Amino acid sequence: MYKALNYWVFGGFDAQKTPYEFVDFAAKKGLDGIELTVGDVLPIDITKEECEKIASYAKSKNVGLRTLASGGGWNCNIGGATKEERENAIAFTEKYLQIAKWIGAETILVVPGATRVAWDPSRPVIPYRQVWENAQASLKRLIPVAEKLGINIALENVWNRFLLSPLEWKFFLEEADSKFVGIYFDAGNACLNGRPQDYPEILGDRIKAVHLKNFEESDCAGGLHGFGDDLTKGVVDYKALFAELSKIGYKGPFTVEMIPFSRLPDLVLPDAALAEKVTDQLLAL
Repeated sequence: MYKALNYWVFGGFDAQKTPYEFVDFAAKKGLDGIELTVGDVLPIDITKEECEKIASYAKSKNVGLRTLASGGGWNCNIGGATKEERENAIAFTEKYLQIAKWIGAETILVVPGATRVAWDPSRPVIPYRQVWENAQASLKRLIPVAEKLGINIALENVWNRFLLSPLEWKFFLEEADSKFVGIYFDAGNACLNGRPQDYPEILGDRIKAVHLKNFEESDCAGGLHGFGDDLTKGVVDYKALFAELSKIGYKGPFTVEMIPFSRLPDLVLPDAALAEKVTDQLLAL
């Protein structure tokens, strides 16, 4: 079981820690890998030489770099309302794929689009069908790049009022029709509308990577505050989820992405103590 930690809890959203410091942390803790993030600690204009330098350093410490993530898709995504936004998102994702190739990753996380972003009223409300069609059209242009580079585009199940169940995901990924397009499955995110353990049977090898965090269903369904600062507190049934992933032969990464919205409005990242805590919890799973 490949266990990794996402960069944001360790280094924050404004890249306060270097990739090399993160590698050192992971090596010291005994993690199998780390998930670096593009658009902050890895600038979108990073060079091939710098990527190869990071990859070499990680290899020397026996720390994997199997996945990359980015938060850029919330403000500019492949399912966006305007052609300009979609063109910018496609250009970003092409560079993102190239960075993954240079650094030795196998999968990138991509936000597929959103009918509404509840916490950002500046973002437009878009009809469901339009997001679906826009995202599929963008993927048709990105798939040849992903196939040429051999990098997976893993679309994350996020709180975007879009692709709300494993069956919707199945239909969407079948329409994309490429073994290099799948889902970056986030167990905590899935709890709002269903049970994480129901996804593997339906999606099978379309699951390219897994994010782990927990979710507390206070007030029946809960809200952003349900994402706490503890992997063990919440409704995620790890035993059931891991059993279902084992049934489909999943061998991909398990990466903790810890953004404790339970601490809003006082959420502060990076959080060294939280990084230590959740790493120890992950290693104990």
